[in-house]
Amino acid sequence: MKLEGVGVFVKDMATMIRFYREVLGFEITETEDTSNVYLEKDGTLFLFFGRQDFEAMTGRRFGYAQGVNGHFEIALSVENFDEVDRTFAEITAKGGQPIMPPTTEPWGQRTCYIADPEGNLIEIGSFVKDED
Repeated sequence: MKLEGVGVFVKDMATMIRFYREVLGFEITETEDTSNVYLEKDGTLFLFFGRQDFEAMTGRRFGYAQGVNGHFEIALSVENFDEVDRTFAEITAKGGQPIMPPTTEPWGQRTCYIADPEGNLIEIGSFVKDED
């Protein structure tokens, strides 16, 4: 099997579309009243599926994490260490919830975490040190 993409089951589609489009820069063309967002981001399928629509399709109910949760993360990479810091500052200024400020880890990655409006973790990181 080949990994094709990642789906996120969302409660408030309009809020999530605005955040991913306006704050993170995803090229989402669907309107905010859609029930399903389907896009390719950097070669990976990424989709939002309304929780109620998914439950109707499968004929069953599911439990969903509430608040900031650690069920999974979406990992985004940026060009270099400085870009990690700049991106964190920009996203948190636009409403992204800060979880962990930019930190250089022992394995050589500069990374930080924010949460989207539904509490899903988003990592922003780079392994490329800045040019001196």
